[in-house]
Amino acid sequence: MPESHPQSISRVLEALRAGEQGAFDELFPLVYDELHGIAARERRRWEGDETLNTSALVNEAYLRLVDQSAPDWRSRAHFLAVAATAMRQILIDYAKRKRAAKRGGGQPHLALHDLEAALHRDESASGSRDEVLLALDEALNRLQQRDLRQARIVECRFFGGMSIADTGEALGVSPATVKRGWAMAQAWLYRELKRRAESDP
Repeated sequence: MPESHPQSISRVLEALRAGEQGAFDELFPLVYDELHGIAARERRRWEGDETLNTSALVNEAYLRLVDQSAPDWRSRAHFLAVAATAMRQILIDYAKRKRAAKRGGGQPHLALHDLEAALHRDESASGSRDEVLLALDEALNRLQQRDLRQARIVECRFFGGMSIADTGEALGVSPATVKRGWAMAQAWLYRELKRRAESDP
């Protein structure tokens, strides 16, 4: 087993930035447990279907990450933020495919309490999780147009399950900036999702 302390990760990230062949294969085992934790949290929150299990989500993320040319991951936290974004997109794509495969049903009504539970990272949301995930992704895309930093904070905190400190490190901002941005982003997303829920038939 490779070393798993931060110095090992930093050394491998430096090798990646230098373009060393095989450095990504050395990195993946070092961060696998953390990636698995992110994937497990997201599956519990959004999806009970075993078609896309936790290991499959980690492996899909690995394939997306290894496919990047000249990655510029500056730290463990930055790498995990990028991985969380990749997992978010995999889950979104999966939810879209499931929605497209359903016959005859329009978009189901989104219950406001399910949206609120999702925003507060409550894994007990009872509604259509695919629909909540898709609604949240659409709102997050709108937030990205309005405030890119806040959108990145949401990706790290909500999708990545990252701490305030790790989010700050990944984005190169202070913990106070992360806290402020997280609070503002949650309030903005709640308003957007509430508007969507109330406008559904």
